Amino acid sequence: MLTGIGFRAATVGPVGRFPAAEPCRRRQGNGRLMSYIVMMVGLGVLILLVAWLPMVLKELPLSLPIICVGLGFAVFSTLQLENPEPLLFPQATERLTELIVIVSLMGAGLKLDRRIGWRRWIITWRLLGITMPLSILMIALIGWYWLDFPLAASILLGAALAPTDPVLASDIQVGPPKSGEEDEIRFSLTSEAGLNDGLAFPFVHLAIGVALLNGNPPWGMLEHWVLLDVVWKLGAGVGVGWLVGRFLGYVTFRVPNRANLSRTGDGFVSLGITLIAYGLTELVSGYGFLAVFVAALALRDAERNSEYHGRLHDFVEQTERLLMMLMLVLFGGTLAHGLIDALSWSAVGAAAVILLLVRPVAGVAGLAGVPMPVGEKLAIGFFGIRGMGSIYYVAYALNVAEFDVPNALWAVTGLIVLLSILVHGISVTPVMRRIDRRRQAAAAPPSPSIHRRMEKARVSADS
Repeated sequence: MLTGIGFRAATVGPVGRFPAAEPCRRRQGNGRLMSYIVMMVGLGVLILLVAWLPMVLKELPLSLPIICVGLGFAVFSTLQLENPEPLLFPQATERLTELIVIVSLMGAGLKLDRRIGWRRWIITWRLLGITMPLSILMIALIGWYWLDFPLAASILLGAALAPTDPVLASDIQVGPPKSGEEDEIRFSLTSEAGLNDGLAFPFVHLAIGVALLNGNPPWGMLEHWVLLDVVWKLGAGVGVGWLVGRFLGYVTFRVPNRANLSRTGDGFVSLGITLIAYGLTELVSGYGFLAVFVAALALRDAERNSEYHGRLHDFVEQTERLLMMLMLVLFGGTLAHGLIDALSWSAVGAAAVILLLVRPVAGVAGLAGVPMPVGEKLAIGFFGIRGMGSIYYVAYALNVAEFDVPNALWAVTGLIVLLSILVHGISVTPVMRRIDRRRQAAAAPPSPSIHRRMEKARVSADS
């Protein structure tokens, strides 16, 4: 009898000792626990893929980003997971891509063996001073005239899509420190990717300023933009980055042997340097992206031959790869939930022109007059890969100001990033392999048979 009363009380609700909602809560709790466990398993699989896939894909015309996007699309389509669309999670999108980019910039700076200089970096300066502004202008005009975007959105589109991405461009970058893999194509694209993410920021701020005008005269905004967003922020990015890099280079390599950081052998020091350079620069309203890359260059310059640079680079590269895979899986999820489904064929055509025509034309224009083979110029122009930096800039701007076409901005940006992942990911391995073979053939000494034929020709000519 008591058992029966207790059972009835438990099922009726608040009168009983155990509320009726308890079984429901238990089921919800079990569901959350299962989702958490599934997420842990998925993360473990992802981490294993980070280590395994680059080795498997090395000789194939595929790239790790292609696999990650496809995996994300399949997982989010099959399991019906929540939509990770950037407009639904604006702050998370900005912060995650921000972290990926700064880690990648540190890795790019640590890779470079070549000392900074005007002549040694002449191709980089041309890409920054000619190719990138020309790309921003052409993309902005496409956004204004072709896509019918407002002026602010057009400028933002140009600023976001002009820079070569330091994250997804890893397949076309130089090798680890002191590896010798630093030909002009790889060096130029690595150094450009390191610097142009910071130099694109003034144009992002210009787009924000235009969006915030609200019909007011632009003169005050332009003065503020030139003095603060261009002069001060660029200067602070270079200055603070160099000071942080030099100071931490001294602490790492120059202080007495028992106290310097290099004796620890810990690669995660590179992550600490990244965060310090970025954070201090942002505190003084400078461009942290630029500071991180400059700090990495200054750190390399403090002691160029230490093996510890390899440790620092390896850790930051592994961290970058893991974060990149996570972000690209989420990007695949946004595609599964229809990020680009609403685009018209006209917008698809504009995206193809931006990716396949604008950057190559601007790249070749920037390298006009440089004494290098045309094929290498075309490769530098073509492999202006778009990726996480573009996503970050759009997320940052939309979190600061109201733009009239946020959905269209995300759709066009997402499509161009997707096309870049596919087109550049498939083409980079065979194209670079062919260029490397040609370069090696041109540098190789003539074979004995060629020598014999040349000698016979000379004797015949003399006779």
